Amino acid sequence: MKYTTFLFSIVFTSTIFAQESTISGKLKNIQNNEELDYVNIGIANKNVGTVSNSKGIFVLKLNEKVNPNDTIVFSHIGFEIKKILVNQLNSDHNIIEMIPSENSLKEVVVSFKKPKPKQFGRSSKGLGLMHSNFFYAFDKTVDDYLSRERGMEFRIKKDCKVETFNFNITSNEFKSVKFRLNFYKVENGLPSKILIEKDIIFEVKDNKLGLFTVDLKPYDIYLDKEMGDIAVTIQWIESIKTNEKSKFFSISTSASVTENSFYREKNMANWFKSGQSLTFYLNTMCQ
Repeated sequence: MKYTTFLFSIVFTSTIFAQESTISGKLKNIQNNEELDYVNIGIANKNVGTVSNSKGIFVLKLNEKVNPNDTIVFSHIGFEIKKILVNQLNSDHNIIEMIPSENSLKEVVVSFKKPKPKQFGRSSKGLGLMHSNFFYAFDKTVDDYLSRERGMEFRIKKDCKVETFNFNITSNEFKSVKFRLNFYKVENGLPSKILIEKDIIFEVKDNKLGLFTVDLKPYDIYLDKEMGDIAVTIQWIESIKTNEKSKFFSISTSASVTENSFYREKNMANWFKSGQSLTFYLNTMCQ
């Protein structure tokens, strides 16, 4: 299997509204001039992050913690990571060209003789008394949700192929929410590097409530027993509100002394761990 990184351009504008500073722009694949959608954008450890939309447009809000020498990181599966200093984005139209590279990855072919079904995670919906919400009290607009992540830790002890991902929605005030499904290695108790180099995007439509299932069989995702602890998360990348007051999207959860959930407010922000067990699980076939 071969992943090819293309040249693409990023056109930025920097604008200051009152005391709020923003960097906005549009990401394109320079080889074919197509927009580059859902690119992760952020500044490490500054709680500053976002994603580009379906047309490659983004607005990155800078807080008081950001200084001119901080580095903005642009990342997308299939493309090289690009790093740019904040002070290099002063003019209205900065064009950045990225050199293409080719990564040759061996295609994984796994043959299980007598696979057995195995579930990772909690499928119980509980009593409906606890909820994990994507909304924070200090969020001003729904765009503040962009790149936010929630997920669970799973311990992999067998070789498995993932068939479905499932989670239970307890409140949903959105006509549409698009998420990215991520698989991370857990190191020092927190998510670290991406394990699965596949861009898995799914959409929750029409204020859907209850169990939501994502079919992962077409992606050929294999979990190796050598992986140990992993984190599986969903990342908010785009949404359409039902009305102007829409803000809630929640997943059922319960307190736990044996399981860990993870969350971070923005892409590139610090991860946090909580003793909760979301209704959030994988169905797999294992050897």
